[in-house]
Formats: sequence, C-alpha cells, structure tokens
Amino acid sequence: MNKESKKREALQYHAEPTPGKIQVVPTKKYATQRDLSLAYSPGVAEPCLAIAENIEDVYKYTAKGNLVAVISNGTAVLGLGDIGPEAGKPVMEGKGLLFKIFSDIDVFDIEVDTKNVEEFIQTVKNIAPTFGGINLEDIKAPESFEIERRLIEELDIPVMHDDQHGTAIISSAALINALELAGKKAEDVKVVVSGAGSAAIACTDLYVLLGVKVENVLMFNSKGLLTKDNPALSDLQLKYAVNGPKIELAEAVKGADVFIGLSSGDILSPEMLLTMKENPIVFAMANPNPEIDYNLAVQTRKDVIMATGRSDFPNQVNNVLGFPYIFRGALDVRATKINEAMKMAAVKALAILAKEPVPEQVNVAYGAMKLGFGQEYIIPKPFDPRLITVVAPAVAKAAMESGVAKNPITDWAAYEDKLRERMGNDNKMVRLITNRAKLDPKKVVFAEADQLNVLKAAQIVHEDGIGIPVLLGNRETILELKEELGFDAELEIIDPKTNEEEERRNKFANSYWESRERRGVSLLDAQKFMRERNYFAAMMVNEGEADALVTGYSRSYPSVVKPMLQLIEKAHGASLVATANMMLTSRGPMFLSDTAININPSSEDLVNIALMTAKTAKMFGIEPVIAMVSYSNFGSSTHQNASKVRDAVAYLHKNHPEMVVDGEIQADFALNSEMLQEKFPFSKLAGKKVNTLVFPNLESANITYKLMKELNKSASIGPIMMGMDKPVHIFQLGASVEEMVNMAAIAVIDAQEKENKKNKLAK
Repeated sequence: MNKESKKREALQYHAEPTPGKIQVVPTKKYATQRDLSLAYSPGVAEPCLAIAENIEDVYKYTAKGNLVAVISNGTAVLGLGDIGPEAGKPVMEGKGLLFKIFSDIDVFDIEVDTKNVEEFIQTVKNIAPTFGGINLEDIKAPESFEIERRLIEELDIPVMHDDQHGTAIISSAALINALELAGKKAEDVKVVVSGAGSAAIACTDLYVLLGVKVENVLMFNSKGLLTKDNPALSDLQLKYAVNGPKIELAEAVKGADVFIGLSSGDILSPEMLLTMKENPIVFAMANPNPEIDYNLAVQTRKDVIMATGRSDFPNQVNNVLGFPYIFRGALDVRATKINEAMKMAAVKALAILAKEPVPEQVNVAYGAMKLGFGQEYIIPKPFDPRLITVVAPAVAKAAMESGVAKNPITDWAAYEDKLRERMGNDNKMVRLITNRAKLDPKKVVFAEADQLNVLKAAQIVHEDGIGIPVLLGNRETILELKEELGFDAELEIIDPKTNEEEERRNKFANSYWESRERRGVSLLDAQKFMRERNYFAAMMVNEGEADALVTGYSRSYPSVVKPMLQLIEKAHGASLVATANMMLTSRGPMFLSDTAININPSSEDLVNIALMTAKTAKMFGIEPVIAMVSYSNFGSSTHQNASKVRDAVAYLHKNHPEMVVDGEIQADFALNSEMLQEKFPFSKLAGKKVNTLVFPNLESANITYKLMKELNKSASIGPIMMGMDKPVHIFQLGASVEEMVNMAAIAVIDAQEKENKKNKLAK
C-alpha cells in the first residue's frame, strides 16, 4: 500500500461507521417508563441522597469505581511531539480502547488545553470526583514529573503517568530475569542508559530499587553524558549525572553489563556491542527502530540477552503488559494511589509469570512448539490470558499491605473468577489467529479477486503479512480495482479463461481426469471444469502451486463447496467433511458444528463431527468442553432425533474417555453452569464452562450461529472446513471484508498445520 492509501485507510478507520473509537453504552435496562423513572427522575434522587450522606457510596451506586480518565495536553504525542490537545485525542481514545479490551476498564479521554502546570493540575483536581483513577498520557518532560508528583499528593485516587512508569515496570521485570540468565547481580552491574527523558529516568529509578547502584549508572541524552556541571539538567537528571570526564557512548559501553536504550535508532553499533562484558543485556527500546537491530545484535553476539519495543522480535517491552492490570488491581481495592510497592508487585509478578509453564493458547499464538524461560522469553507475551489474574491481584495485595486500599479483598479465588469473566468478547482470538498466520505466511488463492471486497481482503492479507495472495479473475478488472484501492503490490494475477492459461488448464484437466476416469469423468468434462475459477483454484492447491484457497463471496455455499468435494480428497482417516463456526461471544470463543454441510448427520457422523471440532479448537490453543445439544435432556425424549445424540455421546464416553463431552442436553442447561449443576450434577459438564456445541442437524446449527451473529452482534469466523486433505475454506455469501481476512488467516493456519503434520510423518 502506498503512503496515500495508508493515510486514506487510517482516516477511514477513525471516521467510519462512527467517528472515533469509543462510546458510552448503558448498563441498566431502559425499555420502559419505569426503567427511565429509576434511571433519572424521580428514582435517581435516592442514590444521590445516599452518597450525600456517605460519600464512599459513590462507588456503590455509580460507575466511578471502574472509570479511568486518560488525560493529556497533547505536548508529547507519540513521536509527533507537541501537536495540541485536539490532535492528541485519537491517541487518548486508543488508550481507552486498550484499557477496555485488556482489563474491562471504562475510560473517558480528557484533552486539556493548557501548557501551564498549575492550570493543568487544577483542571484534573476539579474533575477528579468523576473518576476512580487518572492515567496521565503524552505530557512532555519535565512538566510531566511535577504534574504527576502533585496529583499523587493532592488526590485520593490512583494516578500514574504511563509514559514514565509503564516502560519502567515492564523492562524491570525483564531485567530481573535477564540478570538471572546472565548469572549477574543487580548491585554489581554497570549500566549505560541512552536517553534521559521521563521514561529513562523512571526506568532507572526502578532499576535502583531492584539493587542497581546509582554510581554504576552512566546516562546519556542527545548532547552526551550527563555531568554535574551541566546547568540545563533537571533535579531528576542530576541524580544520575557524574563528576568525571565527559566520555563518549562508545567508551561508556566498554565493559558494561547492561545497555538501556530509550533514545534513537542504530546508535549502538556491533563494534560497541562486542566491547560489553560476557552475557550482555541489551534493551533497545526506541521505536520503530531500536538502538541496534535485534537480528544484528544476536548475530554479533550469541550470548546477548536482547529486548526491544517491537512485536516482531522476542522479548517485546510492551506497556500493555502493565497499565491495564495495574489500574485493574488498584481500582478493585479502591486504592488511594499507585505507590512504589504496587509498581514493584507488578514487576515481580511479571518476572515470575515468565518462568511459569506457558499455556497452549500462547504457544499457538506465537507459533512456538513450547515457549519457555530463556534468552528469547524473559517477559510474558501480551496474548497471555493469565496476565489479568496474576498482575492485578499482585497489585491489589500490595495496595492492601502498604495501607492504601480502602476496600480490601477477602476472597481471592472469587476475585480471580471475576477477573476471568471480565475478559469476554474483545477479539483477542482474532489477534491470536492473525499473529499465528504472520509467523509463517502461506500462498493463498483468492478465487474471486475481481470482486472489490475480495480484493480489499487480499490487500489487507498482503499488507499485514498474513499470507501471500494469488489473485484469480478477470485481469483487467483486477488491475482497475487495484488502482482504485491504491494496491500497488506486484502479485500473481491469473485469469483461468484466457489463452495464456491454456497449458496450465490442460495440465490440471489431465491430472483431474486421471484421478477420476473410473468415476464417470471424461477428459472433455475435466477440460470444461478447468475454465471455472473454483475448479482451477482447487487444482492449484492440489498440484502444489498454492498452499490454500478461499472462495464463495459471490456464490451460494452449495455451489462453491461442490467442486471442492469433487476435486479434493478427504483428509487421511476422515469419514466425512464438516464445518465449524467460531463465534466470539461475551463468554469467550464458542465453536458451533456442523453449520454448513451435513443436513441430518447420523449418530456415527455426530461422533466424527465432535472429534473434528475438538481438534479444531485445540488448533487454536483451546481445550474443548463439548455439549452435544438437543431438545432433550439426558433421556427425557425417546425420539430418534434425541436418541442419535445420546448414542453418539455413549460412544464418545466409551472410546474417548479423555474428552470432556456430554449430552444429549438442551442449550440453556449447557451454557448455564448453575442450572446444570443443580439439575444434572452427574454430567461431565458440571462445574465446567462449555465452549463447543455440536448440533443434531444442519438447520439448528446454521440458524443458531446466524441468530447469534445478527442479534447479539457476535463476530463469526467460519465456516471452518474440517476433514479436507487440503486447506480449502469457503466464505458465506456476501461476507464482509473483515470476515474474509479472518478466513484467509484460518486458511494459512490450516496450511501450517497440514505442513507440520506432513513433516512429522516424513520423519
């Protein structure tokens, strides 16, 4: 995508369908006049009077306790500098989005039009009664130091400037583990810090609390080493200034144990890295270009322990590992501040978590066989679902122990359960899927690339590094649409009907005919088929000219699936082909099967559908808990439609006792754990959270997933084809661009899985 197209896409994203990225959503019923009279006048008077009598009741009757203000004056916005409060608003909304999706904290973003420290402080103090916490953002130093210090002193709610402390907390956790791997002690190491702004000062302050000695720190700003005789230094910078001669950075890193970069790209050369001590620790956190490139550093020294601020290298120092969970823990105990004890609790929790066994979901997200503590894993990954239940409780406990918690937690198990419930539908699974696909992109045929929305999806797949699109369709149309979209990448374009493709058509036709000549297919039939894009695309995958195929945007599902079933064999050991839809719901991902192919599956078919769906769930790192649903509960009906489900469950219990599966069971009992425990405590599903539903027929599965999609606005990924020998996936008619991108990512992951399985068998 060229620069102008990227600009247009970014502006369109923020403008449509509704301007901005966040909104206010009611949390109470408002359908009737009675509801409205309770929400406002006269009913609202009662909580007002209760709060007037006891101000702490504001946390009981309003949203204050889960509401954080993200406040900025726009003086240090990202790498854009002083662009003003209005121009900084998109960033503040983005921070609010991160708060919500990672820790379920609501945010009002506040942009303050003043550069005067006193005015800013007074503004925040005046609006503070609205909020449970204050997140200061993108305020330039040194003013940011004074603003944060004063607000912490003068307010009784948590206040934190994340630009300073976020990086400090995450990098401190990384430093603890890096020192352990290097066999070094904090009090012994020599540390060189490139950068002397708010983040660098905050980082170094925390390192000192970890045991690093101030006299062992050499700090540099853009003008060189900080020295005591420099009158331009702030009091905070003077703490790390030295009396000695003003040496260059190259001289300072000689014999250093640790290099901390919060400055600019490519200032640490390989030659400089070679002069550091054995097992050097290098945190090059400048974005987008680190102080030294990760690959260059590890090629220069095999013993380097390296972290950056980038997501495409190991050990990303990402603030999202910290601030959502720090505020979550602080809010949940109604802390009056975020103190050093709470920050250090977050540091230690993150450091310890990196040493724990990694959940399969995280391994899947990062395409790793088994992530484990070591040079390439010294801090947890942002996808780790345990972060909220590890960091938030650690912060909450530290607040209680340090005496700043007004509402102490007594039942920690119940608290952790509540934290898990907060994680809901935030599209984490979509991020997991696309991240996994990017690790090993595959060649994906888009069989309808002369449709505008299909080409848009292919553009995103290419530009986001999800896969390598092959564009099938009318060449002239595709080229015209590419120009319209600003899609200037040189990709393979194929029009199966043109003379240029005659040789390939004949090759595919012969191959297909030879495999089907005893099944009623003539060579002439095969040649005609190959002029059709779906047949041609399927043969590209069959013949190894592409890794995967996506199609179906402009035609009905049955008409598109037919050529796939004709041309592509079932996977080894599969007795049927079925589909599952992954629904992203408020209770987390749910797999529904079979949503598109088997009209009235037999008991044996249901067994195979359940087994394939379980395998699909595991492909995404999710341990399946399967309910075989029906209109009947455990024998309440003897009708054959209920009996076949019961028979399938009996077979699975006998032959696959390791599976968590039960039925026949009605959907409400399957999804309501309290009802299930009360009425059917003997069930294998009792006390468990069902995440997979296998339906007795196609109509019930298809109707259910489409109702969920439209009425509950649950995002749907699928139908995911199961039981095919090749990665072939079919869009629903008229699928959105987002749905097609997600399906292309699924196709890439499917191709990765099939390739891995093939390689294992070859060994």
